[in-house]
Amino acid sequence: MLAGQIAAALEVSGYPKPGNVHRMSDQRESRFEHFIVGSISIGPSLRKAAYRGALAALHKINLSEVGLGSLILEAARSVKSWHRGGNTHTGIILLFIPMASSASMSIIRYNDVDVHSFRRYFMEIMKATTVKDAIDACTAIVMSQSENLGRVDNAPDLSSPNFKEKIIEANSTLWDLMEISSRWDIIASELINALELTLTVGYPTFIRVYGETEDINTATVHTFLELLSRVPDTLIARKVGLKYTQEISKAVPIGLKEAERISREARKILELGGLTTDDGTRALKALDQELKAKDLNPGSTADLTAASIFYAMLSGFRF
Repeated sequence: MLAGQIAAALEVSGYPKPGNVHRMSDQRESRFEHFIVGSISIGPSLRKAAYRGALAALHKINLSEVGLGSLILEAARSVKSWHRGGNTHTGIILLFIPMASSASMSIIRYNDVDVHSFRRYFMEIMKATTVKDAIDACTAIVMSQSENLGRVDNAPDLSSPNFKEKIIEANSTLWDLMEISSRWDIIASELINALELTLTVGYPTFIRVYGETEDINTATVHTFLELLSRVPDTLIARKVGLKYTQEISKAVPIGLKEAERISREARKILELGGLTTDDGTRALKALDQELKAKDLNPGSTADLTAASIFYAMLSGFRF
């Protein structure tokens, strides 16, 4: 699905998104080019997700047969097969696959991707996930070598070689695991709350800022900053907290103080005008340099930014 490939590429191109890879900055393992290649490589899986969503809308398959987990795993494998730049797209894949299916359902039934029907179908698809979806999605996360996972009570330890058996024993669906994870992970929270932040904060900000500036880079960066200013990035909270304990329920509160400080800095940058003023631009670049020096990456916020752009593209946005 071209809309998803374009959205992922536009997100990583946004300059400068503080702490993240962008067109002027790489990380030790992951380069800008790795993200561009990863953005392209998820296309076939998104297309399959859209097709299966259409079949579900036409009652040719059940929602549980959409197979979100297998498509998430397929997309992760595709990314891994096309570059050696580490974990570049796991969060985006987790969000984009159900988004593609939901968009197809909305288009088939209403000839539109309005927010209300889109969110309803998104919720229905997520709630219809199976134990196999959970196993496949967790396999994708493990295969992508995602960091900062930690340990969680009442959830499978993905660092354990028998995590699949634990999922089967607990009879946990993908929805179940995301519901548990939502307490410390904003991607999981988005998945069980029908993209609340993406569609009520990210998408409207992207459309508004582009309308005001007619600049796609400013719209992307300001969407990132708005999301970051509203909700502390849980990837940062986990990364900081896990230096002290591997128990996620304890680690996130420890790291949240630093994540909240970064959110306040994002708000100050927006109040200075962000990329539309010299003061805002200087403050933005300073935060980018600071976060990179501390090896802190608001990667979950970047994923929500990509999802916001994806929905905009699905809704007909062009620039």
